Amino acid sequence: MKRLTGLQREVLSLYRTCLREARKKPEATRQNFIRFARDEFRSHLSIDRKDFDTIEHLLRVGRRKLEVYSGEGLRMLFDSFSGGSGGCRGGE
Repeated sequence: MKRLTGLQREVLSLYRTCLREARKKPEATRQNFIRFARDEFRSHLSIDRKDFDTIEHLLRVGRRKLEVYSGEGLRMLFDSFSGGSGGCRGGE
């Protein structure tokens, strides 16, 4: 198996963190958070591994989204994600 580059390790780390945070959400909406994370990462699979600027940009965007979506007040994501942007709704 090939060794991962530092950037690849960062991407995997962000993905794992997203899945860990999804497990903290209410069971009724947990699958929406997991699906959202998977869809976000899959939507960028076609990016060239050597396009470092784009990957670093997406990592920054992903970390910001994770920060917002991992907040205590956010309990639900809408089921329909238009263009990968994802909708969110806070708690009661």
